[in-house]
Amino acid sequence: MKRAQIILVSVGLLLFIGLLFFGKTVNPNKQITAAKPTSAQTTILFADILSTSKEKLTAEQNAQLTSLENSVVRGDVQNQKIHVYHELATFWKDSAKAFEPYAYYTAEAAKLDNSEKSLTFAAQLFIDNLLAENEPAMQNWLASNGKVLLEKALEINPANDSSKISLGACYILGNISDQPMQGILPVREIATKNPDNLYAQLVLGLGGKKSGQYDKAIERFGIIVKKNPNDLGAMFQLAECYELKGDKKNAITWYQMIQKIIPNPEAKKELQDRINQLNG
Repeated sequence: MKRAQIILVSVGLLLFIGLLFFGKTVNPNKQITAAKPTSAQTTILFADILSTSKEKLTAEQNAQLTSLENSVVRGDVQNQKIHVYHELATFWKDSAKAFEPYAYYTAEAAKLDNSEKSLTFAAQLFIDNLLAENEPAMQNWLASNGKVLLEKALEINPANDSSKISLGACYILGNISDQPMQGILPVREIATKNPDNLYAQLVLGLGGKKSGQYDKAIERFGIIVKKNPNDLGAMFQLAECYELKGDKKNAITWYQMIQKIIPNPEAKKELQDRINQLNG
C-alpha cells in the first residue's frame, strides 16, 4: 500500500470514529493533555503541555523521565541527543500514553537527523491528528509543528506530493495563516493533475467543510467514495456535510448506508439515534 493510501485509510477511520462517538471531529485515541486556552491564552505552548502531562505521572515515571531529560542536557554529540529524544518519545507513547509529548520528541529527533524519512514520519503524526482535530488552538499547535518538519522535508525532496498536501493541510486546517489559499492552491493543483490522489481530495474536502462550502466538500468526498465505496470516513463526512447544509434526506441516506456496513452494534445504535433525530 502506498504511503498516501495508508494516510488516507488511517485518517478516514479516525474521522469516522471521532465524528460518530463524539459528535465532532476529534481523535478518540489521542489524549489531549493541554488545557483549553482562555481568551487571554490563544496559543498552546509545549511547556504547558509538558507540565500538565507530568502531573499525571507516577513517582516512578517522574524519576525515569527526569533521568532522560538530564541525558539530553548532558548529550554533547548529535547522535546521542537523537537517541535520547527517541527514548523520550517512547516513554511518552508507551509508558505515559500521551500523544503530544510523544509527537514533540519524535519531531526533535527528526530535526537533528534531518532525513526525509524521519521528517515526514514525524510530520505525519501531527498531520493525522490535525485532520481529526476540532479545537482551534490545538489545530494551530499541530499545524505549526507539522509545518516546520514538512518545510525541511520539502527542501530535501521538493517533488514529494504527499508532503506538499500535508503542508497545505497545515494552512487550510491549522489556523496558522490568514491566507488559506497559500495552502489550497498547491493541493488543488495536485488534485487537478491527479484526481485519483485521494489524500488531496480529503484535505480539500475537509477545507471546504471547515469554510462552510459544503457543496464543494461533498464533491471531494464523493470522489473518494466513488473510488473506495466502503470508505467510512469519507461516507460520514458526506453525511455530515449534507446535514450541515440542511439536506436531511441525503444525510439520512448516507447514515443508513454506513449503518449497513459497520459491524459494531454500538456504532449502529449511535447512527440510528442520529437518523431518528433527523427524521423527528
